Amino acid sequence: MLRVLKWLARVLVLDAAVAFAVPLFQNFFDPTYTLADLIWQYLYSVIYANLIGIPLCLLLPSVWLRTAEQPNRVRTTVRAAVILSITLCGCLIAGLILRWIIGPQYTYWPDFRRSFGISLVLSAVAVAFVSLYEVQQTRLRRSALELQTKELERERALKLATEARLSSLEARIHPHFLFNTLNSVSALIHDDPARAEKIVTQLSELLRFSLDAAGLGLVPLARELRIVEDYLEIERARFGARLQYTLDVPDSLGECLVPPLALQTLVENSVKYAVGPRGRGASILIHARRSLDSLRLEVQDDGPGFATLALPSGHGLNNLSERLAALFGEHGKLDIRSSTGQTIVAIEIPLRGALAAESAIEEAAAVK
Repeated sequence: MLRVLKWLARVLVLDAAVAFAVPLFQNFFDPTYTLADLIWQYLYSVIYANLIGIPLCLLLPSVWLRTAEQPNRVRTTVRAAVILSITLCGCLIAGLILRWIIGPQYTYWPDFRRSFGISLVLSAVAVAFVSLYEVQQTRLRRSALELQTKELERERALKLATEARLSSLEARIHPHFLFNTLNSVSALIHDDPARAEKIVTQLSELLRFSLDAAGLGLVPLARELRIVEDYLEIERARFGARLQYTLDVPDSLGECLVPPLALQTLVENSVKYAVGPRGRGASILIHARRSLDSLRLEVQDDGPGFATLALPSGHGLNNLSERLAALFGEHGKLDIRSSTGQTIVAIEIPLRGALAAESAIEEAAAVK
């Protein structure tokens, strides 16, 4: 109902605008018309405009659709005939109404001939204007739909490219992580079978996490820390007292979301470059802190350091840097500061999870 009322309102406004043209032209050609004459003439014109305009608006859309596939000559003839017929009938009925309003002094046929010519011209102009407007609106809607479709396709392509890029990077990370862990296990198989069995259990947990995390995108920091501890315990079984580590991560950051195996990659880098090359090993400090809108994970060791000018393709840190770029864009950063006696490798990512979790806890407490 509301849609019909809106349509009728638009038609009445258009008819009122078209009717205004008649007294305007009459005043232009005959300036002797008084204001009262022009007002009455406008009211008469409104009667003509509505008796012609409403039927035109009702019938022309269906006529336009039915003749759209016809040859140009047939299409033009049918449409012109409809406009002519509606205008003719509208003028005849409007003349009868005016005869009833004005009385016997109204000259029906002379006024009909004059009004029919004017009405036919105005009908043709109005139909041409509305048709042109609708064509332009249709083109705009089609163009907007095409742009929206292309934008959706572009976003879908970017999403697929990003997912493929992340999958490719993760495919390189998983074997790298697995081979290092298996080396730790192989060192204990003959000397300490019980401990080797324990490490195999830890390895299964690591592999399960690795496989599950590939489809998650981001994981809670607390879960990532458990994996890091499992990894370090496996490596400690290999290096013994040469590997010392300290975890300095507040419990409040446990719900923050981080890329899976990100912190593990930093720790693995320290094991590789700080613990492995030196007979006396090294100490590793794992630290996390948050600012207003970011989370920083930092791994520090007292090893000999390593060259950071250009990380080769396939290097764990290079892969991690590309993952951060794919996930967070310019907001994901890898920071490396390496020198003899101290190396700090850190990642900084947008803070997610912790604040939302705290807010949810506060809301739940408020409800209680």
